[in-house]
Amino acid sequence: MTEEVIIAGFGGQGVLSLGKILAYSAIMQGQEVSWMPSYGPEMRGGTANVTVILSDEKINSPILNEFDTVIILNQPSMVKFEKEVKPGGILIFDPNGIHNPPTRTDIKIYTIEGVKEATKLKNTKTFNMIIMGAYLKVKPILELDNVHKGLEKSLPTRHHHLIPKNIEAIQIGMEKVKPYEVSQAHLLN
Repeated sequence: MTEEVIIAGFGGQGVLSLGKILAYSAIMQGQEVSWMPSYGPEMRGGTANVTVILSDEKINSPILNEFDTVIILNQPSMVKFEKEVKPGGILIFDPNGIHNPPTRTDIKIYTIEGVKEATKLKNTKTFNMIIMGAYLKVKPILELDNVHKGLEKSLPTRHHHLIPKNIEAIQIGMEKVKPYEVSQAHLLN
């Protein structure tokens, strides 16, 4: 099994942390991992993305042009990465701030209102873990115990008291993710 993922959004949304936690969780599960971040010079507010490859075998190259799963958290990333989902692949997006939703009909599309759910939790820092939960529901390739261990490995010890809140956010993401249907109106534009 090999899973090639890109997560893209604004700096400050926890994009790189999400990728790092995903990578550590896969390591805890005994998988080979590649984690490659990319961000502009203005980290907070600028665009950021991270490529994560999880595999049962050695990974030849971290450089990819197409992905099994694309997770999009802002409009500039939608414009750039929607076309990079492999046919038959998966696109997950948070509709907050997305003015032109996805239009492809050859992929599976899911939506998760991560900003809205993080606001309900009164903790916007859980946003990325809500997105993680949506991903794990759609692609259950990691065991939750290993995600817990991944959180322990990637978070500084002083933040370990936040792990239960992060696990709660993951559960919310798993519950709230839903399929997205491309409407005919969007296809005509």
